[in-house]
Amino acid sequence: MDIYERALARHQETRGKIEIRSRMRLETQDDLSMAYTPGVARPCEEIAKDASRAWDLTWKGRTVGVVSDGSAVLGLGDIGPAASLPVMEGKAALFHEFAGLDAVPIVLDERDPQKIIDIVKAISPTYGGINLEDISAPRCFEIEDALQDIGIPVLHDDQHGTAIVLLAAVMNAARVLKTSLGNMSVVLNGAGAAGRAICNLLLCKDTSEACIPVGKMRVCDSKGVIWPGRPGNTPQKEEIAQLTNPEGEQGFLRDAIVGANVFIGVSRGGLLKAEDIKTMGKDPIVLAMANPVPEIMPDEALAGGAAIVGTGRSDFPNQVNNVLAFPGLFRGALEARALKFTTGMKFAAIQAITSCVEEPTPKRILPSPFDRSVAVRVAEEVAAAAVRNGVCFEPAK
Repeated sequence: MDIYERALARHQETRGKIEIRSRMRLETQDDLSMAYTPGVARPCEEIAKDASRAWDLTWKGRTVGVVSDGSAVLGLGDIGPAASLPVMEGKAALFHEFAGLDAVPIVLDERDPQKIIDIVKAISPTYGGINLEDISAPRCFEIEDALQDIGIPVLHDDQHGTAIVLLAAVMNAARVLKTSLGNMSVVLNGAGAAGRAICNLLLCKDTSEACIPVGKMRVCDSKGVIWPGRPGNTPQKEEIAQLTNPEGEQGFLRDAIVGANVFIGVSRGGLLKAEDIKTMGKDPIVLAMANPVPEIMPDEALAGGAAIVGTGRSDFPNQVNNVLAFPGLFRGALEARALKFTTGMKFAAIQAITSCVEEPTPKRILPSPFDRSVAVRVAEEVAAAAVRNGVCFEPAK
């Protein structure tokens, strides 16, 4: 059987990927009185007096809600909530495996952004953080923005997790080629959820952290280069145009990459050929992350002269994998009792990931997804950044 059939058989065998187990022993009458009635009344009373005690007396302080409506599942598109559940279970399993956090899949049969916002607010007392997942753009922007002040950190991982790992890859690629981001001309293809976040991080938008923006950046979508005032621009694309292309350059993807140092793809497969890579600048970096088929296959990119190639796939070197970011991000945020994620916390995660590769090479600009030390290092740096940024919960004195 191929990988898809084997995966289907494995899911059938296990009936899903996660389960809930008691952390208390339940073998005697006394055990039962501690875990449930009458003993459970005591922690309930404590939390009733001070809601913040839920962080210490329940699973809240180590649990993430993974929320999706199934409208933009990677590689599958709009498949709906029930069909997205295997992905959300997988995300929960990764949280547990790599960060020691519990996570609960929550799939919503709802598409109205305001109703999703209201639902997440209503369930937020249960969780220490919310991971928004596979929600289509531009709805995901509205939903995430509206949930930034609910008292727990909320992150749309398709945006920020992807952007964090991507920027770590670019920074280590620059180390290999002995250049800096400030000398780079970047072309980004894809202006959806991930594209917007990548653009903001590469241009050091909304941060006071020590950050070097890329020298030049152009963003393309299916219609070509995005420019200010282009007919059909969404508010998000108009914002991107103002940030990246105030001069109003126009053209298509193949025009934009001529002379560029870096190509980043978060779009769809099969867009470029070796001949296109040959038109780029010296020692080009190609990070083609469309799944399951990249914008250009690694062998073809290398044939076109690419110095460093990365994809979103696990069967090629330099996999740009969100698992390098989100477990440590949430663990650090929960350990610090952060009220929200800040840009400074995201840059702390980037620095932690890059530092996990002491001597990067063309075939190793990122650590292995199975390196358990990555999440620990990311969590430590993110927690420290939360404290520096002043976004940690401080109980009343």
